Amino acid sequence: MQILSVSSLKGGVGKTSVTMGLASAALHQGVRTLVVDLDPHADSTTGLAVTRGTGTEAGQLLRDAKRADLNDHVVRSGWVDLLPKEHRAQATLDVVVGSALSAAFDRPDIRPRDMRRLRLLLDRVTGYDLVLIDCPPSLAGLTRIGWAASSGVLLVAEPSLFSVAGTERTMRAIRMFSNEYAPQLKSAGVVVNRARADSTEHEYRLLEMERLYKDKLMLPVLEENPFWQQIQGAAYPVHQWPGDQVRDLAKSFDQLLTQLA
Repeated sequence: MQILSVSSLKGGVGKTSVTMGLASAALHQGVRTLVVDLDPHADSTTGLAVTRGTGTEAGQLLRDAKRADLNDHVVRSGWVDLLPKEHRAQATLDVVVGSALSAAFDRPDIRPRDMRRLRLLLDRVTGYDLVLIDCPPSLAGLTRIGWAASSGVLLVAEPSLFSVAGTERTMRAIRMFSNEYAPQLKSAGVVVNRARADSTEHEYRLLEMERLYKDKLMLPVLEENPFWQQIQGAAYPVHQWPGDQVRDLAKSFDQLLTQLA
């Protein structure tokens, strides 16, 4: 089972969008997937068509990590119901629902034993090929809990000055965290989101990223798509969206998921 934290120390770069795009690709490819929503805003939970108030939310599960069986508390994503009937029985896309209650763990001084709580839960879970952890855009307790449970961190960045600087900080933070708490943790790669082909600034920043991150920069770059916000607002998987407007975007997520396997 592969466990990946999707992270950025700069908010607003589309971290949750990338999580949902990868979840859509996984559902499309038949990869049995669990999404753990550690962000107190719970946007992944909403975007994956999970009704608020269903399931046991992440904060409660972290509190009960020594006793809880995660298999009993996950919720099926509503995306599964959008598949053709003959494919639904074999499809697996589940969610550990997020809520503001998990913010109780988002302390900068979190103890090492508390960092291991999600790892304890995931060590006992079965039936998944891939776990995607949607982390908050900070280096406080919840992100550290996600990283301590993961084998890799997938970084999300935009081709802008502040995002490039934030990604640099995050990569340094991963190395320090790995050395001190999680020797298994590596940087899985950098996904560039919301790139515009007609932007000179974006072209310059992409070249800068190629120089800085080299083999860690994942391709293809995710181009800005005017329909992406509408798809997320409808809580819909990009691979099931009708029409051809997002076909290239869906293919890009397929390629990224294949590289992460």
